[in-house]
Amino acid sequence: MQKAPKKSKSPGPDWANPIRELRHKLRLNQAEFGQRLHYSAMAISRWERGEQEPTDRGYIELGNLAGDPNCWYFWERAGLHNDTLLSVMPRLQHRLQKKRFSDLEIVTAGSGGLKPTSGKLQLVAIPVLKTVAAAHGEKGGGTSNLLSGPVESMIAAPKTWCPNPTTTSCLRVRGNSMAPIIQDGYVIAVDHSQNDHTLLNGKIVIAWNRDKGLTVSRFKRYDHTEVLEPENHGYESITLGAKHRWKIVAKVLWWIGKAA
Repeated sequence: MQKAPKKSKSPGPDWANPIRELRHKLRLNQAEFGQRLHYSAMAISRWERGEQEPTDRGYIELGNLAGDPNCWYFWERAGLHNDTLLSVMPRLQHRLQKKRFSDLEIVTAGSGGLKPTSGKLQLVAIPVLKTVAAAHGEKGGGTSNLLSGPVESMIAAPKTWCPNPTTTSCLRVRGNSMAPIIQDGYVIAVDHSQNDHTLLNGKIVIAWNRDKGLTVSRFKRYDHTEVLEPENHGYESITLGAKHRWKIVAKVLWWIGKAA
């Protein structure tokens, strides 16, 4: 009696192999690789076996880690295309249209000790989260973790704008408590690793409250009193303390918005 042929194992999805190849190229085990990306070793294992596809945030971090030219594969899977890049950085248009990618240098996340190459423009990709930082008195995004949550889109920015790419995210502003500096609808880039109160006096920050969510404001220290002050004097300041339970979660690095 003839034996039935063994069923061949179906190939995994197209996105699994590039992830595995990147890890092998960097000579990292799954735990080390996951640590660089802020994911668990189990998540990396599921990615490589094709059981679970990375989130948009995961693809963004994979691209930042891969560097040029492999970053573009991961970034495109997260939604970043050349037209998105050009809309944020018009001065790159002439270079990209001529495909002069030698003028660009994609920085590997976590490679802060490397000196920039002379004459090259270094870029990193940053996720734009589906959450908002609200004006004073309004309710903003509900979570204080700016490394989690769904991603709306992504943008590319100069490395000099993002000293810590792996802890940088973008979110939108709702309301006008920071006008005229930051208007309603602007996109702000925030670094959640910069949350030390002693280093943030006078800086624009993101604060979080369990009931109010995320709020954008200017942080001020007066002797033993800490205050969140709006730029728009039509809004009231917020005094930090045990009663109000506000937490500084990130420093605002920069912002962009459409001209009126």
